[in-house]
Amino acid sequence: MKIKVTLTKSPIGYSQAQHKVLQALGLGKVGSSAIHEDSPGILGMVRKCMHLVTVETLAQ
Repeated sequence: MKIKVTLTKSPIGYSQAQHKVLQALGLGKVGSSAIHEDSPGILGMVRKCMHLVTVETLAQ
């Protein structure tokens, strides 16, 4: 299964670790999206910055 992660809030004012997680997810500017495989590593990264992103499940 795949998920679509969209950056909905600016990471300014949050920790450098969260900035790096967003960068690793492929999210730069507010409104940018990335599609990833639903794996434990990706879900952990999303959980780390859940307050900054929205997650949608994509049907295959």
